[in-house]
Amino acid sequence: MTSRRSLWFLIVISTSLRLAWSASLGLGNDEAYHYLFATHHDWSYFDHPPMLALVERLGIVLSGGVVSPFRLRLGFILLFAGSTWLMARLTERFYGPRAGFLAALALNLTAYHSVAAGAFVLPDGPLLFFWLLTLDRLAVAIDSGGRLGPWLGVGVAWGAAMLSKYHAVFLPVGTFLYFLLEPTARHWLRRAGPYVATAIGLALFSPVIWWNATHGWASFAFQGARALGGLRFRPDTLGAAVLGQALYLFPWVWLALVSILIRNGRRFFSPSETAPADRFLLCQAIVPLSIFMAVACTRSVLPHWTLVGFLSIFPLLGRKWEEEPARLHRRIVVFATLLLFAATVVLVQTRTGVLQQGGEGTLGLIKVSRDPTLDLYGWDEVSRELERRGLLDRPNTFLFTSNWYYSGHVAFATRNHATPVACYSAGDARSFAFWSKPSDWMGQDGILISMNGRSVEPHCFDRFFSRIELLGEFEVKRSGTPIRKIRLFHCVRQIVPFPFDQPRPPSSVRTIAQSPTEESAGETKPAVLR
Repeated sequence: MTSRRSLWFLIVISTSLRLAWSASLGLGNDEAYHYLFATHHDWSYFDHPPMLALVERLGIVLSGGVVSPFRLRLGFILLFAGSTWLMARLTERFYGPRAGFLAALALNLTAYHSVAAGAFVLPDGPLLFFWLLTLDRLAVAIDSGGRLGPWLGVGVAWGAAMLSKYHAVFLPVGTFLYFLLEPTARHWLRRAGPYVATAIGLALFSPVIWWNATHGWASFAFQGARALGGLRFRPDTLGAAVLGQALYLFPWVWLALVSILIRNGRRFFSPSETAPADRFLLCQAIVPLSIFMAVACTRSVLPHWTLVGFLSIFPLLGRKWEEEPARLHRRIVVFATLLLFAATVVLVQTRTGVLQQGGEGTLGLIKVSRDPTLDLYGWDEVSRELERRGLLDRPNTFLFTSNWYYSGHVAFATRNHATPVACYSAGDARSFAFWSKPSDWMGQDGILISMNGRSVEPHCFDRFFSRIELLGEFEVKRSGTPIRKIRLFHCVRQIVPFPFDQPRPPSSVRTIAQSPTEESAGETKPAVLR
């Protein structure tokens, strides 16, 4: 079988598996919250630029306007099929079709790219696609012999990447570094093409800048603050970042990428020892990796932040695997088997809880409070209970929780009803802080959905309503074991606006936003995928 046929076989099989897998799972924390991006049309959002919402709407349109977890994910799955093709195309341009297929295969054998970015409603999927598209267009433009036309495509691709996730800001930095270090490309610093591409990309990104300018620079400030730390070296956060990389990429792929980075990095500055293609890819890798690893030395970072840096090393990995044919077949079989096994375990655990403690026929390996698959299970039961109690579609009534991803889950579960959902968290309401005003809910009744016995609820809301009455309690169960305890409160007539639009709560109302004892009360952990 030729490399190109192998590539199309890989795309068809892997896409089919993702379609089946995603159709069998409910939405995760981030996904449920991101669903609301598709229902709130705007130029940008508090957490991310607007490409996430556009891809969501693509899946909904392709499915005839019906909203479900599968349909929300459809656009992201199709984009990852395109990312697989782009990885092969980019690598083939430098190292040949066989290396291109192997690089695309390696991308599909990682946990984060293949599963999270490749199947979930996350901004990393569009970023992956447009990052690779930008690199591909850059490779064409650099070899264009000075023509301006190809740089127009670079600008459009980079602009789309910026509309996907702010990480794309590293692409022009890496390109500029390449122009400085590569003698054969240095002349581009004196030509118009790269600057025209930058201008086009910024023009496409300008709606996000405008949104931030009219919303107190909220998104830039939020994302920027997450990357700023102190000056004290913290080996624990650095170690956690490295461990996270290994787990997200799988250790066997991560080790191969790191070894390539180290081996090529030793001769990075020597023009005679590094081919232009190698230097081009290394420049795009070193910039984000260096910056995020430097940040990890002083504060916690999310593991997937650095993965766009490793993305540019996959073509080099494809070439390396091509040069080692003796071990290639066994390596592919083992890696693919491990990935399929891990995906199957997640699916079975989510639907049955077979590994959880408690319940009939379970193995008792994971505490319910520590099970990350709970985020994807049981939210339709919450909607059914609200409907059974007659709490949906009531006039002058809204639903609310004190956590942005709980409110996201409730909003998606009740999407076929007209009852609005708010997030009453002073300091971390995310985009809920912009989708309504505190005064909008004055005079209305609220239904508080309190999760897992939060001790501060409902008392932290007493002064905002005329009175608060307990409506009842119920449990969401999986395999007979309670996994989510829910209390419902009728908060009668709001009399004081709740400050969910404030970026940070003052210390006097800390418990309104989040109680420091919630985790000990069995609170489900926030999603890590961001």
